[in-house]
Amino acid sequence: MILLYGANGYTGKLIIQRCLEKGLKPVLAGRNADEIRQLSTQHGLEHRIFGLDNPDEIVKGLEGMKAVIHAAGPFKFTSKPMVEGCLKTRTNYLDITGEIEIFEMCAAYDKAAKNAGAMVMPGSGFDVVPSDCLAAHLKKRLPDADTLQLAFAGLGGGVSRGTAKTVIENLGMGGAVRKNGKIVLVPNAHKTMEVDFGDAKMLCACIPWGDVATAWRSTGIPNIEVYTGVNKKMARGMKMSNYFGWLLGTSLVRNFLKKRVESGPPGPSDERRKKAKSYMWGKVSNPSGKSCVSLLYTPEGYTLTAMTAVACAQKILAGNFKAGYQTPSMAYGADFILEVEGCVRKDV
Repeated sequence: MILLYGANGYTGKLIIQRCLEKGLKPVLAGRNADEIRQLSTQHGLEHRIFGLDNPDEIVKGLEGMKAVIHAAGPFKFTSKPMVEGCLKTRTNYLDITGEIEIFEMCAAYDKAAKNAGAMVMPGSGFDVVPSDCLAAHLKKRLPDADTLQLAFAGLGGGVSRGTAKTVIENLGMGGAVRKNGKIVLVPNAHKTMEVDFGDAKMLCACIPWGDVATAWRSTGIPNIEVYTGVNKKMARGMKMSNYFGWLLGTSLVRNFLKKRVESGPPGPSDERRKKAKSYMWGKVSNPSGKSCVSLLYTPEGYTLTAMTAVACAQKILAGNFKAGYQTPSMAYGADFILEVEGCVRKDV
């Protein structure tokens, strides 16, 4: 059975719908008893109520589960107790994070996960399934590559409350890249470049995306940068934040911004998601100067997250998983993303 923790969140509800479309009946779970029970009744699904501050409750909540899709962020506060609970119960762990520190934390449990016979695979959503698979594909095209650049952009979508809160929690932290195999902290948007996504060219700024952690383990490429589409005003704002990051990191500012987020919609509407698209670009280069570029087109980010997280859970239920820490491409190959409807890859 699959347990969906954080089922009452914006992305959690999308995952419920995707599960039902695929004939799966997840057990819904979370700490908000009223909302979880309401969803359980609405969809005719089992439910479990537990928080993540009591290890014994987590173990009890995971009893009998073959996999958990952990969708309750910010993951910097929620992932560690859930991973440890999964290792105790030999439950395969999936989440939808995109935070570098969570990928690094999960990787540290590799040996324990192998001993438990369980897979620990964070980033089973838009963060980082498409980009990880694209990185692995590019590594196949140029096996001696020592530099990887990835860029992504969403057109017509939006941001959920959960994503916004995660961004707020990381304000003032700066950026990050991988250099010579090591994660190096850099200023926000310390680099910008124009990226040709095929259908459109767009200004992109360097950001601390999860692939800085995962793509290195997937490909072994020692130098990695990740960019996202921005306009000139956004790029200027990101650079300016380097001068007052200390202020953005205060609890006063974070709490104010979180209240603003709570007053807004939970996330993009169904209609908006259906019309939106996501673009991904990747480039690898080797020491002699040879390079390869590939593009990937996918459904809107939250839609894709539900699709890929459920696809991973289906594979686990079928017995298709590898014990230990895994990235999506390590577990299921570079072409895994092409198994998801609406995803198209193109070599340039």
